[in-house]
Amino acid sequence: MSQFLSSIEPNIIDDEMVQKAIEEKCPEDLGDLARRECTNWKFVTELQLSFKSILQIDNLWPLENLTKLQLDNNIIERIEGLQSLVHLVWLDLSFNNIEVIEGLDTLVKLQDLSLYSNRISKIEHMDTLQELQIFSIGKNNLTTLEDVVYLRRLKSLRTLNLSGNPLCNEEHYTLFVVAHLPSLVYLDFKIVRDSTRKAAALKYEDLTKPLEQEEAQVLALQEAQEAKQKELEYHQAAFVEYLNSSLLFDSLYEEDREAAKLASLPGVEDLLQAYKKEFLSVCENLYNYGLEEYEKREAEVSKFYKRLHEILAVNQEESKRIISDFKSRNRRRLDELYQAGSGNLAESERAQGKEDIRQLWDALMTLEALVSNDLEELLQDFKRSIDVIASTFTENIKGIFNQCRDLENEHHEKLMVIVIATLEKLDMDPFDESLPDDVQRLFEDKNTIVNIINTSHSIRLRKIDKRESDMLCNIYQWQISETEKAFQTESDRNRACLGKILCFINTLQKELDNTMILKPKE
Repeated sequence: MSQFLSSIEPNIIDDEMVQKAIEEKCPEDLGDLARRECTNWKFVTELQLSFKSILQIDNLWPLENLTKLQLDNNIIERIEGLQSLVHLVWLDLSFNNIEVIEGLDTLVKLQDLSLYSNRISKIEHMDTLQELQIFSIGKNNLTTLEDVVYLRRLKSLRTLNLSGNPLCNEEHYTLFVVAHLPSLVYLDFKIVRDSTRKAAALKYEDLTKPLEQEEAQVLALQEAQEAKQKELEYHQAAFVEYLNSSLLFDSLYEEDREAAKLASLPGVEDLLQAYKKEFLSVCENLYNYGLEEYEKREAEVSKFYKRLHEILAVNQEESKRIISDFKSRNRRRLDELYQAGSGNLAESERAQGKEDIRQLWDALMTLEALVSNDLEELLQDFKRSIDVIASTFTENIKGIFNQCRDLENEHHEKLMVIVIATLEKLDMDPFDESLPDDVQRLFEDKNTIVNIINTSHSIRLRKIDKRESDMLCNIYQWQISETEKAFQTESDRNRACLGKILCFINTLQKELDNTMILKPKE
């Protein structure tokens, strides 16, 4: 539609346009508090910017909670500037000049998408839209039926509109689409009948069966990868990633070529295997302990927020009761004042109204003070519990890593005994050919071989220290993060609550004051 109106002055979405659209959506009879929330970009969930001659999408990033966006009937050429709207469920970009499907990757909650009447020639770049149920791309430039096959990856798709595209003129168009998209309920505004579904499946069985087999293999691989990634994320949250494998031990000898050469010495290979077995046993204990402590941490945090919500729920119920009692009295008083207008009786009623508002203020502020005290006590208990959990974890982790260091030191001492014995043997028989040449070269000088072994030992100890340090840093960061988050949550709640009380009281006072400008009926 608007793409044909070339004489229109193009616009870019700016703050003024957005603010105006938000204000137009708000009812005029809202109170101050409701209007402030309604026009606060953070609380806006729906936005209509149709017929605005918009050429470029921009400046929508502050609308972080937007769920519905109308940008139809403009002159938009590119899908862009939407990446921050991650809660978007409904998006209308119909009647624009869009040529490529793009810029939708982050809109993973999108359920309804309209690209009707644009200039799109290929269906692509929609892999992340796994919740999409309704897709309208009619009246575009789609020419090949194979484009439809792409939509098989959208498992939630139930309604599809392709009408008005050149591909609709292809022979057996409907059967091809239904065969390749068997979950469709509606196609081009018509319900897909069972008879059509059966005929389509039969006609294109040779094409769809290989696709199903290939998709099954891809799905199995994807599920395995997702399960592996989920397990890794769980282990990372517990600070024990890869400790259930030999990765840490293997890293100790990574790029240590001299250690590999020394493995050919008599007794070294057995020594190394015994060391590895004991080291992995300690790592397994560390891994299991880490998982147990993670569950304890999660339980403690969950218990805190459950108690927090319980306290707030009781507080909210009491607030509602107080406000409800006040509103029933206040409504009667306002009706009487609107009738009376002025006079001694009216002035007396207004004075009583002001006193009731003051008492309401006192009651709400007292209630907020009480809940703040309860939550402060809860927060302090939570902080003490978190501190105990962190300190206990730290102490035990240090103890387990000391076992790792002890094993490394013991292995180093035993290895040094073998090396010294080999040196003595070579001193007695310099022409011993039982050792490989590269190993014999290591033993040409005693200081050299001893320095090599000591350096390797120091490197391994530092790697153990590094892994320990990572875990201790992680628990410290968790401790600080959870504590700060809890205190900040309460601070934000308290500030918001005080603001709402103040705004509510001001609104009540204005309502009361407005009765003074009315004259009594004659």
